[in-house]
Amino acid sequence: MIDDNGHQLGILATEDALARARTAGLDLIEVSPNAQPPVCKIADYGRLKYEQSKKDKDARKKQRHFELKEVKLRPKIETHDYETKARMAERLLLDGSKIKVTIMFRGREITYTSFGRRLLDRMAEDLSPLATVEREARLEGKNMFMIMAPRMTPTGPPKFSTPRERENRPIAHETPAKERTSA
Repeated sequence: MIDDNGHQLGILATEDALARARTAGLDLIEVSPNAQPPVCKIADYGRLKYEQSKKDKDARKKQRHFELKEVKLRPKIETHDYETKARMAERLLLDGSKIKVTIMFRGREITYTSFGRRLLDRMAEDLSPLATVEREARLEGKNMFMIMAPRMTPTGPPKFSTPRERENRPIAHETPAKERTSA
């Protein structure tokens, strides 16, 4: 038994505990029913419920909610267009969103699903420092998709605080340009 000031009163009979709670004008609350003997506390039940709801509300506020954003590609995408889409996916991952990379096949392109799979594998490899593949590439109808989630650091997903920092960040998939030789 614990009184309303937090002092332990020892083991009491249920009737004695209820009598003490009534004289204090408070409730007798069973805090730990599985303990031997069960632990009870004298407190205001309404206040206890209110404090518990406040704790739950704060926990929900601090909980991380992921948004699922989609990046759509085509199997015959050019290099520059692919790099633009990869930068967009990178930006979304840095903002803490999950991304769904979708390859859309039209007409007879569906017979060449290997191109789409290679494209998704390339995207996964390029974004591997920032993300993990949550769902492997899968074909559903005329679309092939893969879901990637941001890689978590101890403080959450990596973030850049200002747009200028975002622009000056290193791009994970960029490769140095090849030197041109004149013939």
